[in-house]
Amino acid sequence: MTQTTSILIKDPIIIADEVHRNSILVVDNKIEEISSKLNDNDAEVVIDAHDKIAMPGLVNTHTHVAMTLLRGVGDDQALQTWLNDYIWPREANLTDELVYAGSRLAMVEMIKTGTTMFNDMYFYMQQTAKAVEEAGIRATLGYGMIDLFDDEKRKQELKNAKELIKSSHNTADGRIKVAITPHAPNTCSAELIQESVKLASDNNLKLHIHVSETQDEVDLIKNEHGMTPFKYLDTLGALSEDTIAAHGVWTTPDEIKLLSERGVTVSHNPSSNMKLASGIAPVADYLENGVNTTIGTDGVSSNNNLDMFSEMKLTALMQKVNTLNPEVLKTRQTFNMATVNGAKALGVNTGELKEGKLADIVLVDTNVAHMVPLIDPLSNIVYAALGSDVNTLICDGKILLKDKQLTTLNEQEIIDEARSAALQL
Repeated sequence: MTQTTSILIKDPIIIADEVHRNSILVVDNKIEEISSKLNDNDAEVVIDAHDKIAMPGLVNTHTHVAMTLLRGVGDDQALQTWLNDYIWPREANLTDELVYAGSRLAMVEMIKTGTTMFNDMYFYMQQTAKAVEEAGIRATLGYGMIDLFDDEKRKQELKNAKELIKSSHNTADGRIKVAITPHAPNTCSAELIQESVKLASDNNLKLHIHVSETQDEVDLIKNEHGMTPFKYLDTLGALSEDTIAAHGVWTTPDEIKLLSERGVTVSHNPSSNMKLASGIAPVADYLENGVNTTIGTDGVSSNNNLDMFSEMKLTALMQKVNTLNPEVLKTRQTFNMATVNGAKALGVNTGELKEGKLADIVLVDTNVAHMVPLIDPLSNIVYAALGSDVNTLICDGKILLKDKQLTTLNEQEIIDEARSAALQL
């Protein structure tokens, strides 16, 4: 990994509170200064970024990164069919080695498309932690607990979660955090969810859970508990400022108010929700009610990539067509969902290009046809840019991608290993 202690990003267009052209000085792992007075002598490494847009690294708040090995599996199926007939049978064959290979492939894809931090729920998570540490990005990782209302299974799942805390929390120079991640209210017992809440609280960790992804899930919870999923979780103490709820497609107006009161974050997953025909989340209503709303890709098998640029565009377009209101979800709101809102959800001092923030910075090429003209750089980022336009990525003050070349990972070796690993599933 590059050991540079100071980097000057010279003369990019900067997307901060205002869009402006300036230079950025990174010292160690933080943004030291943003000004027009900086010069080449101020840093060890100088990046000429006159034809680049500088923006915060993208934050993917809901993933299952090792599912890169399942790309293309179970297309054109409803969620329960997709899970029961295609995904879970293959996941039963997972091993440490396979999760490591899939996680490494995801690191390549995410770095090359501008993601500097992600929030993951899956299995064999020590292997994902190993891949994150080698790659140099940030992650919040949780062991995905499913007890299917079985006491012995519940005890084992909690044991696995505790082992992950011991092995991985606050590792990789603080870039890796652990979250407590019960799968969903329809696959986890009330006891598992309550014990998850306590485990998260006792260790000051985030709680990450799927909620209200489909109408079938909502109906099931209503039939079993006499209330909607978020209200049910609230009776278990599972809604707080440390809760990240993935999907939230079928949330009621009363539940939205509840989420706002409790300070819950919702991770919106537009591609996955469309591909599985789960529905369209009420994102505009979330934002209007002050709910911290973020963006995730979900797993690759229901997306089928980890490109957060495409998720930003889809987020905005889905809300406009769903509400029949072109003024819904302004570019700044969408951009914030993919950056600062995600950083807030995960409790990390990043997501914005400001002095004192952690240096998680992406440089996007503007010298490509679909980025010309540059009338509104923020508009271009949300509606025109592609993940492949990312030229340089800095995370925690380290250059992980320079001129589209990875500095910490051997891309071809990882691709070859993942191709072989996928055949075993």
